Amino acid sequence: MGEAQLGRMQFRIMQVLWDRGRANAREITQALNETEAVAHSTVQTLLRQLEAKGAVGHEAENRTFVFFPRLREDKVKRTAARELLERVFGGNVGSLVVHLLKSERLSRAELDELHRLIDQQRND
Repeated sequence: MGEAQLGRMQFRIMQVLWDRGRANAREITQALNETEAVAHSTVQTLLRQLEAKGAVGHEAENRTFVFFPRLREDKVKRTAARELLERVFGGNVGSLVVHLLKSERLSRAELDELHRLIDQQRND
């Protein structure tokens, strides 16, 4: 299956499905509306688009379509990160990391994890 490029709202729908495993369009709409207003008809349209891309599938249960993810979350994130890295930072991982460290605030736990990963890279 090819890599599907996802828009922001499509990605948010996928996050709901990754979290829940399965959900109908109404449940997805309700979950999305917890953080920002989105029309149910918009969710239905986006679900059709996601299905056309091969990102989601559905099964009929009592005359209701129940959707499920067909793409793995880690694979989608890896592809999106790679596209950002190539497009914005010319493939230079160090430039991306430096930019993030200069522009974003990291928690102590995030810094500790970053140090651990750097040490691990040095030892490999």
